[in-house]
Amino acid sequence: MRKIMFFALFFAAVIAQPAFADAPFHIGVVTGTVSQGEDGLRAAELMIEKYGDEKSGGMIRHITYPDNFVSEEETTISQIAALADDKKMKAIVVSQAVVGTAEAFRRVKEKRPDIICLAGETHEDPNVIASAADLVVVGDFVSQGYRIAHNAKVLGCKTFVHVSFPRHMSFETLGRRRAVIEESCKALGIKFVYKSAPDPTSDVGVAGAQQYILEAVPKWVREYGKDTAFFSTNKSQAEPMIRQVAKYGGYWVEGGSPLEGYPGAFGIDLKKEAGNWSAILKKIEKSVAAAGAKGRLGTASYSYGYTGVAGLTEHARRVVMGRSKVASIKDVASAFMAYTPGAKWSMEYFRDLAAYPKKKNMILAYQDVYVFGRGFMKAADLKVPERFYKVTKNKD
Repeated sequence: MRKIMFFALFFAAVIAQPAFADAPFHIGVVTGTVSQGEDGLRAAELMIEKYGDEKSGGMIRHITYPDNFVSEEETTISQIAALADDKKMKAIVVSQAVVGTAEAFRRVKEKRPDIICLAGETHEDPNVIASAADLVVVGDFVSQGYRIAHNAKVLGCKTFVHVSFPRHMSFETLGRRRAVIEESCKALGIKFVYKSAPDPTSDVGVAGAQQYILEAVPKWVREYGKDTAFFSTNKSQAEPMIRQVAKYGGYWVEGGSPLEGYPGAFGIDLKKEAGNWSAILKKIEKSVAAAGAKGRLGTASYSYGYTGVAGLTEHARRVVMGRSKVASIKDVASAFMAYTPGAKWSMEYFRDLAAYPKKKNMILAYQDVYVFGRGFMKAADLKVPERFYKVTKNKD
């Protein structure tokens, strides 16, 4: 079920400000379309609501990259690079650094070295995007691996089933996180199991990939027991996995958004609550309790896709205005927390395995997990043992 979200309708009444009559500078915001990431697109609409559309004299110029960005890389590059032709452009935010973003940033810098380039979740190698961007902020794929396993342990899980497919495992970020989860499970006394599922971008499509999960989860619960934690790297597989875990047993330990899988899994209409994250959590929590899954299903209380766009755009604005430093964790955290009241964040600089010193222009961000019927796991406060930062990606 496609998510129904209208962030602007809620936030317009809460934090919106009149559009600038004549904004002193522009910020380019690049997101996917509704089909590729509605959370990010709605956050871009919120930024337009708050700071105005450049077409009407405001600050924000919003564009979307192609749905089929994998095969239309050059289109993505040219669209982003073209933002530099705007004389007022001072910053560019790409919500998901899909393939081609690094090259686009290089072309932007060739034209306009004064433009600040910021990237969210990256599909490109961390070193590649970090070499071209002024700042990269991504979900903490390193320490998150330990925190996910630790949360599973706290919840009483004895087995951890990690579900993905070769394309995702080829990503440095996702592959390395899997390796950290596996090593963490070993250290915490949890059995780790890797399951390869169909890729939604393959011939089977999203429907085929979801059907596989619907059929597989009950079998896995019977095989490994109801004290098994499940985790998938793909958003479209969240809905069937949550539905089956709630019905047959097990735990869904962590998701990137309360809107990721939950509305479809439980048939929840969130039109009235759209944009009100506290109300969304409460409504989902009632459905989870009614399904008998209390204390077994977790999520980030605010969508990463949403906060990445809103937080990075806010941070870019403050940097251009001289109020923040581009690579300051304190300043980035301040911008993110402005749009996630009540959520606890942990942020740190990325450490590359080849050059262990921290990269001061790449920040890993982790938002504490909320388990329905239990509350926050307080995992953002967890001290991750140093050795897990040196775990390398699996070769398979």
